[in-house]
Amino acid sequence: MPHAPYLLFYAIPGFVLLLVLEAALAARMQLDLYELPDTAASITMGLGMLLIGLATKPPIFLLYTFLHKFAIFHLGYAWWVWILAFFADEFSYYWFHRTSHECRLFWASHVVHHSSQRYNLGTALRQSWTGSLTGWVFWLWMPLVGFTPVMVMTMQAVSLIYQYWIHTELIRSTGPLEGILNTPSHHRAHHGSNPRYIDRNHGGTLIIWDRLFGTFEPETEQVRYGLTTNIATYNPFRIAFHEWADIARDVRHAHTWHQRWKYVFGAPGWKPQETTTVMEKAAAGD
Repeated sequence: MPHAPYLLFYAIPGFVLLLVLEAALAARMQLDLYELPDTAASITMGLGMLLIGLATKPPIFLLYTFLHKFAIFHLGYAWWVWILAFFADEFSYYWFHRTSHECRLFWASHVVHHSSQRYNLGTALRQSWTGSLTGWVFWLWMPLVGFTPVMVMTMQAVSLIYQYWIHTELIRSTGPLEGILNTPSHHRAHHGSNPRYIDRNHGGTLIIWDRLFGTFEPETEQVRYGLTTNIATYNPFRIAFHEWADIARDVRHAHTWHQRWKYVFGAPGWKPQETTTVMEKAAAGD
């Protein structure tokens, strides 16, 4: 098995070093960025994601390999193919990430990453344990076009490694790079539960897709981190599965198949419109 599926493991020492450095700088500057139980929960979620990846990445790699047999083009590993693969991965990630905010089935996994009310490099490690169940579908087209499985999974890993450093409040702006790259400022807004920030800035390394598809929002007001309704727990299992449990509860209590469908595939937070009874209308004088 090529090393590409496990590239994230090689980044762990750097992740730890940067986290310790940020925590030390925050303490020196007397900034209240870290809370031990919150960070411990985030690290636990990240370690769980890596361990689960040991089991899930090989079959996904094999699926990509199977699809690559039917590739339209045979692109190989030329330097320009790597550049194309970078942009193809970024495009795939944008739609994966956007769907993870707009469809509850995908949000059930992604909500984990947004569940902390803190924003620091520890928050970057707060990853889903169930994301590998669904996320891979957004990259199926790449091996079919002709990108090799190693290239696809390498680009996925590179994107995730890049996104680690943007989970910080210590870097306020990157100047002209704000127009092209996904930066700490853009990603702080993405993590905001403020109405203006919800479902915005879905890019991975680049911010160009958000600008192109109308989901960009600059950081213009103080960000309120967390969910619109926070879960108030540091229990990793509760963090990992609370939305799945809520989906199961809503589907179980739904009255129609349309409602069941919307509870699973509709927008997060979708609820049936309340109907007004004849008696209520009469009482209101209608």
